[in-house]
Amino acid sequence: MKKLLGVILVIIMALFALPACGNHDNEIPPTEGSEKKVLIVYFSCTNTTEAIAEHIQAETTGTLYKIIPEVPYTEDDLKYYTDCRADREQADSTARPAISGSVEDMGNYDVVFLGYPIWHGQAPKIIYTFLESYDFSGKMVIPFCTSQSSGIGSSDTNLHPLAPSAEWVSGKRFSSGTSLNTVADWIKGLDISE
Repeated sequence: MKKLLGVILVIIMALFALPACGNHDNEIPPTEGSEKKVLIVYFSCTNTTEAIAEHIQAETTGTLYKIIPEVPYTEDDLKYYTDCRADREQADSTARPAISGSVEDMGNYDVVFLGYPIWHGQAPKIIYTFLESYDFSGKMVIPFCTSQSSGIGSSDTNLHPLAPSAEWVSGKRFSSGTSLNTVADWIKGLDISE
């Protein structure tokens, strides 16, 4: 008799458990934040670098942050080889142009794409200002640059000492008019997933 009661009890418990097993509509969704949070930081005076940053944002759904100089660059400031502002800043190893504003919650990001135009073969000094303004410990930093003819050269590796605690990934140079598909293919080749 005890055996029969035990079997009946097991059957009753199984009947109550079946609806819970078959209905997945009320399941708790996976924990958010399991993917790495992406920040796309860029400096762009002519919108060429901005276009690439927007392609990266479209592919990663990351957050865009535009570096805005406290003193905006004029056309005259960018007339290379005329002793313009850009020429003087690039020649001065201590130049650190001020940035208007800052990234909110920098600590929340895991991956930082860092975009800039090539100025005299290097990143503009305002990029140096940005890197020296934050702690990049434990963050993956992926440079990208734009230029009409110059390659990325040493512009990305020269940035490494400014954020030595970052995990630096080799950067990439893009030209004006680079397609979303080209940028998407580059991103797919990067190991930025968990």
